[in-house]
Amino acid sequence: MMHLASGHTAEALQGEELERQERDFQGYTNGMVRLNPGRWLFPADYTSFADKLYRFKFRKSDVVVMTWPKCGTTWMQEIVWTMKNNPDLNNPEAKIPTRRRVHFLDFDMLTSSKNIPSYENNPACMAAFRKVYPNGNIKDGVMLQLVEATPDPRTIKTHLPFSLLSPDLLDTAKVVYLARNPKDVVVSYLHHSRILRLHGYTGSMDQFVQYFVDDDLVYGPYWLHVKEALEKRDHPNLHFIFFEDLKRNNMVELRKLNKFLDTNMTEEQLEKVAKYTSFSEMKIREEAIDSLKEDQHLREDMISTEGGFFRKGEVGDWKQKLSPQHQAKIDQWMDRYTKDFDLPFPCSS
Repeated sequence: MMHLASGHTAEALQGEELERQERDFQGYTNGMVRLNPGRWLFPADYTSFADKLYRFKFRKSDVVVMTWPKCGTTWMQEIVWTMKNNPDLNNPEAKIPTRRRVHFLDFDMLTSSKNIPSYENNPACMAAFRKVYPNGNIKDGVMLQLVEATPDPRTIKTHLPFSLLSPDLLDTAKVVYLARNPKDVVVSYLHHSRILRLHGYTGSMDQFVQYFVDDDLVYGPYWLHVKEALEKRDHPNLHFIFFEDLKRNNMVELRKLNKFLDTNMTEEQLEKVAKYTSFSEMKIREEAIDSLKEDQHLREDMISTEGGFFRKGEVGDWKQKLSPQHQAKIDQWMDRYTKDFDLPFPCSS
């Protein structure tokens, strides 16, 4: 058992629990750890970076996009970065893939999978790293160091909950927290886990739904992740938004973001940003670049049958994908865990 700076303890998964994870998620090749309190679940390499992540120094000009996986993260990354750095849609850096402009703070713990190239064998990533750290040590965290070296204003992505990040985060930087209906999250995370080699999910939908309701997916309990954000909802530096509201009332939500981020954009600028960051436009741009394929992170055999990283981006896709039994199981999960903090997920039934 390891004691972390956040006050959590980390304990290695063992026995049948570890065997099940490694059987169904073939990208998890280096062990797993469970953190308490909270039952957060991570690849074992998380412990190498946990204290660095907790003590990470945020800046006043930072905007942190915080989500549980598959809640619209990439969409919100592009929206925030564009509003902060490209309001007139003329910044040449916009041609760089979103994931290389908005760095993923906690990504280093996911790179030990033997299913993806190591940092040393990823030319694009190493070129970006060596440009800013010619003699840097990759064991200190390539992504962590790239975030540190990003010039202001930084937009930073994380899937970590508030309890595993600096307690000064909201008093220092702005956080945009995006939540999504859990049924669509399950469907999207299943697809994501199948096509990405670092997860390598090979189990069934039945098993995946069970992993979700048991809080046994990487990044742990979705309900607790959201609850921690809701408890801080009144903080002036936190903007809590639902994916569904952003999808249905895009301009309304962009105006709210404009005010929260102090970007002072005109209505005309916001309308152009709305079109530029629409799912269809982002899908065209990102698939033309296809940086995930370049980095050998995607399973081409799965993409040909199930679609790529940008699949649908729809609200309510779960109605076509989840059986009545799956839906009932998730409803029971919601009744059990969310009733005490009154979270009205949009499109939940």
